[in-house]
Amino acid sequence: MQPLSLTARRAWGAMALGVYIGIIVLANWLITRFGAVDVGFGLMAPAAVYAAGAAFTARDVLQDLLGKWWVCGAILVGAALSAAYASSVRIAVGSGVAFLVSEFLDFAVYTPLRDQNWPIAVLASNAVGLVCDSILFLWIAFGNFDFLPGQVVGKTWITLAFLPLLVLWRNQWRALVAAPA
Repeated sequence: MQPLSLTARRAWGAMALGVYIGIIVLANWLITRFGAVDVGFGLMAPAAVYAAGAAFTARDVLQDLLGKWWVCGAILVGAALSAAYASSVRIAVGSGVAFLVSEFLDFAVYTPLRDQNWPIAVLASNAVGLVCDSILFLWIAFGNFDFLPGQVVGKTWITLAFLPLLVLWRNQWRALVAAPA
């Protein structure tokens, strides 16, 4: 498999950018529309938990295709779009701040590990990001940590759901972005 041409990389990057922004907006819409959901083990979390969990993997794909700063810009756009309809500005602000801070942690975890083992890099950065994101979001949006265990469990479910796909896609991804995986 040949690495992506610059044109193809930009096209895939534009699609990944749209998906990532869409996930952020979806997460904020879900929480304002549905409130809390059951994530198992008798735990509850804001309905955004599953979309937010998917965002962590999507952000790593976007970073590989377009770069770190595109991810930061996408977070700001997603938060701004969310603020336009959110029932609470605190939810939109909490989402944006939490995604941005966890993104900077992702730079410290995912970026150096991706050259050694891409699936492990995604899992490790998701683990760090989901805890940080949950703590910041809950504090800013709700002023408490009542949903923290549910947030961590729900986002972990999504990370684990992506694991088989990451393992299967590992070699194709390396070839597409011309990087070790």
